[in-house]
Parts: sequence; C-alpha cells; structure tokens
Amino acid sequence: MTDRITEHVTCRAEQVPVVADTDVVVVGAGPAGVSAAVSAARNGASVTLLERYHHLGGMASGGMVLVLDDMVNEGNEIVTTGIVNEFVDRMERQGGAVYPPSEDCLTNWDMWKKWSRWGCIDFHKTGMPQPIIHAVAFDPDAWKRTSLDLVREAGVNLRTHSWFSEAMVEDGRVTGIICQTKLGRQAIRAKMVIDATGDLDVGQSAGASYIDGQFIVTTVFRLCDVDTDKAEAFEYSNPEEYKKLDRQARRIIGGAWGMWWLKTPLPGVVWCNCPHMPGYDGLSPEHMVQAEYEGRERMMGLLTFARENLPGFENARMLGAAEQMGIRQTRLLQGEYVVTRDDVRSRRHFADSVCRGRDYYTPYRALLPKGLDNLIVAGRHYSVESEAQKQSREIPPCMSQGEAAGVAVTQALSANCALRDVDAKLIQKQMRAQGADPGDVPSANALIEEPVDA
Repeated sequence: MTDRITEHVTCRAEQVPVVADTDVVVVGAGPAGVSAAVSAARNGASVTLLERYHHLGGMASGGMVLVLDDMVNEGNEIVTTGIVNEFVDRMERQGGAVYPPSEDCLTNWDMWKKWSRWGCIDFHKTGMPQPIIHAVAFDPDAWKRTSLDLVREAGVNLRTHSWFSEAMVEDGRVTGIICQTKLGRQAIRAKMVIDATGDLDVGQSAGASYIDGQFIVTTVFRLCDVDTDKAEAFEYSNPEEYKKLDRQARRIIGGAWGMWWLKTPLPGVVWCNCPHMPGYDGLSPEHMVQAEYEGRERMMGLLTFARENLPGFENARMLGAAEQMGIRQTRLLQGEYVVTRDDVRSRRHFADSVCRGRDYYTPYRALLPKGLDNLIVAGRHYSVESEAQKQSREIPPCMSQGEAAGVAVTQALSANCALRDVDAKLIQKQMRAQGADPGDVPSANALIEEPVDA
C-alpha cells in the first residue's frame, strides 16, 4: 500500500508563543524519553518533557508491551540496568511486576512450567525447554504511575497533550521545537534536544539523514476472567491436543510470538501479544486505520475461538486493546555511526559504548545525527541498519539509550561544547555512578573494535 500526496496548500505565517525556555527538551515520553528526562534532570539540567498522549510510558503502557526482556547476556548476567531497575523495583512494590528469582533461572521443565507463561524465557533458544531468564512481566498502569512519580520527583516540566510539529533550526543547530496543542501551536526553546519519538520525528524535521524501515505492527490486547491454572493444567496434561488447538488459534490470529497469551500481575488477566500484521507503514494514517480494522477483527475472532475451545478461557472477556498500535520500525537515523547486523550478531564492542542490550553494544556515535548540533536521539530509531534494529529495539536497551542521552546533554552543557565533542568516557563514568551498565567493559565473547574518528 502506498499513499500519494498530489496537492499542497500554503498556510499563512504566524507568531508562535514560547511556553518554555529550558536547557533540555525531550520529545516523546515513552520509556526512552522518560529515562532521558529523568537522567538529565538529576544531573542538574532544567528539562521539559513533551508527550502527545495523556499518559506516559509509550509502548510499555499505551502499547502494552508487557514483558521487559533483552536484559541479560548469554550467561544470564543482568546487563541492562539503571533507571530500568528503578521502574521494576517500584512496580514490584505496587504489586505490578513479577519476575523469577535468580535461583529459578534454570533450564528444566519444572522451571519452564512455573515461569514460561510469564514470558520469562530465552526466546532466542530453540531447544526445549528454553532457559528461564531475568525478564519482567508488568502491569501497564503501574508503569504509568511509576513514570509520573519519577518525572515529578526529578523536577521535570511535563507537557502532555502536545504533539510535536517541527524542529527549530538555526545555522545547523537545533534550538527548540514547535508543538501543536488545543490552544494552538506553541514553541519550546532549548539548548539541547533529545528525540525520543520512536519515529525520528524531530530528526526528520531538522534535516537529519535517515532510511525508511518497515516491520510488523501489532494490536496487543488483554482478556480477563481467564482461569490460568486450568489453562496451564490442560496444556501440560494434554500437550498434543493443546498444540492442535494452538495451531488453530494461530491461524485466526494470523501471526504471533511463540506464546500468544501470557499471565500478568493481575489475577485472571492475560496479555495477548498478537496479531502480528506485516505490510503496514507505521507512519501512514491510512495504513494505521486499516491495521486497526484488521487487528480488531482478528482479536475478536480469537476470543470467540478461545471461549469455545480452550479450557480455562470459557468465561474470558475482552478487557481492552492497547491505546497505541505496536509499531516496531519506521524511520532509522543514519548518523555518525550506523550499527550493522554484523555488529549485533558478532557482539562487536566499541570503545565509545554508552549502553547495551543482550549481547550487543551501542556506541555513542550511533545516537548522533550528522551535520546537526544540539540534537541526540534515544530509542528504536537510533542510527542502525533495518535488520540490526529488529534485534536491538527492546524497551530496556532503549531506556539505557535514554539514560545515556540524558547524561550526554548535561556533559555538553557543562563543558559548553557540541554533543559530538563530549568524551564518551565521561558518559560511561556517570552512567556507572547512576547504577547503569554503559557497556564499557566487553564480555569475554565480544569482538573488540576501537571506533574510528568521526
């Protein structure tokens, strides 16, 4: 499907009121954006955080991506740390997060039966049973509450219901942004801008180089009144019959993760990470309307099938679909360094690594656009090849990117220098001081490669 713009109009010039003058403006209050805003504010910057929705959390809350993974390396050592740990700890205290204790992170059928339906498995492994690893099932509203608490405690100036409209650029420097609100267009002046939109909205508007990517989109939803004990007992006592029914369910869904339903911290509520739908452009309003139609039809078809055929789902009801469509890939920055698929697969280590995921490292240069000053990105739209992004876009590593970006802008402000001139070693040092692993120490199986001069 392709959208074609055939006609344009010219709007009159206008005076846009300035509603904030700040050290740092962060555009997008998803996991990466909140981490960036909190990190920058804690390091002494005045920070304004812009968000189009009424809630914070992006794909973790509005998108209902309700399992945090990609947090451990091959040896099950937790490597994605920092602000993401604060989220987990706070949500757990609210009864909004569940994860296996370290002693349960084993590879055997007992642990599989105990933890697999929480999504705490190494889905990179094909052999059964897959290892149980540190991953976190959480409640989306707990994420929203935690986001608000952290932002308020850090003293961030939060502006919701504000859609990014365009970047303010002077002589190759991004000097702020303009947003659209119910009161009209408003301007926010800033010394530094962090693009945490997920779609490179700020970078694209400012003239940054990028490529267009595309991957599956998902309409995630939850069911309530499910007897999960009964459902699991049936699965394990009648494996062949369950597999047959599961295949039928997948045909109705039209595509899903290995397990199309998972348990959540709320009793009787299950998360359905489906349907997965290819061929849609996550930037196109027309495509997103069609994806909404298709997704709703598939989820209701699945509900009917589950109620009629799956033990434990007899009384299941639709609790609701995610407020946001699950978009995995759109624009990807092509910045000072472009992370390749080989970088991710070979576990290539960079001397300027400032954050990391499972067994891959993100160099500081991959957060910086070419030819633009005062702009840094954080999130799934960082500087990366399309195929590499599919393996390095999970929420916890994006949060680490945000935390590193928050540190970087404050280092630049303190030194009164360009972002590209910030010493990555200073970012690494501060990340460690904040309890985050910047990936400056390579694992034993990493491919060591010093970065070339940008």
